[in-house]
Amino acid sequence: MTDQGLQFPRFFVTAPAQCPYLQGKTERKVFTELRGPDAGALNESLGRVGFRRSQSVAYRPACEDCAACISVRVCVSAYTPRKSIRRVIKANTDIKSAIAPPLATEEQYNLLSHYLKARHGDGSMADMTMADYREMVETSPVQTILIEYRRIQDNQLIAVALTDEMSDGLSMIYSFFDPDSHKRSLGSYIITDHLKRCGHSNMPYLYLGYWVKGSQKMSYKERFKPLEGLGNDGWHPLK
Repeated sequence: MTDQGLQFPRFFVTAPAQCPYLQGKTERKVFTELRGPDAGALNESLGRVGFRRSQSVAYRPACEDCAACISVRVCVSAYTPRKSIRRVIKANTDIKSAIAPPLATEEQYNLLSHYLKARHGDGSMADMTMADYREMVETSPVQTILIEYRRIQDNQLIAVALTDEMSDGLSMIYSFFDPDSHKRSLGSYIITDHLKRCGHSNMPYLYLGYWVKGSQKMSYKERFKPLEGLGNDGWHPLK
């Protein structure tokens, strides 16, 4: 007997909503549930055609009049950090990173709350509770890890990344950091650490989610070339 749920997953479409990236645009998403023992295989298959994971749901944009959201990934073996990224790496030599199991802690939640209040006070996650955070971290139906970043001197937690492990790379799902550490460029540093981890594990790609040309919120991803973008004819170099 075959698992028809895996072979023919049911897809749904969200109602139109204001686009968070391009002013005057509306967004819709198509999504399906990830569940059961084959959730990881389904997530990987969907990830290769532009879907992203959020808890137990895989989704991708399905906007009627816009195709600006492009799935992007870094080609790890061809990546060489530019001068600005080398400065970021140098500014964070006093940080250690370590993989932790996907279990939510009060320490992580306190950092997340500080980050959301400072960076995304009007966003959909601004009122996230500890229970919400625990659900985000601990209900993953696929192989997921947390990476914690701490100052070596005092072991202070200053950044966290929630990351999926895939057969051909790592997929960065969500990250947050100390918003007061402006000079560190922690968001970019987290990406460099993931690239390093991919290289050590011979993983060819680091998946960064969506990139939107002209969106200031997405512009940081352009710092990590060579990037590949997903088009109608598959993955291709993003110029």
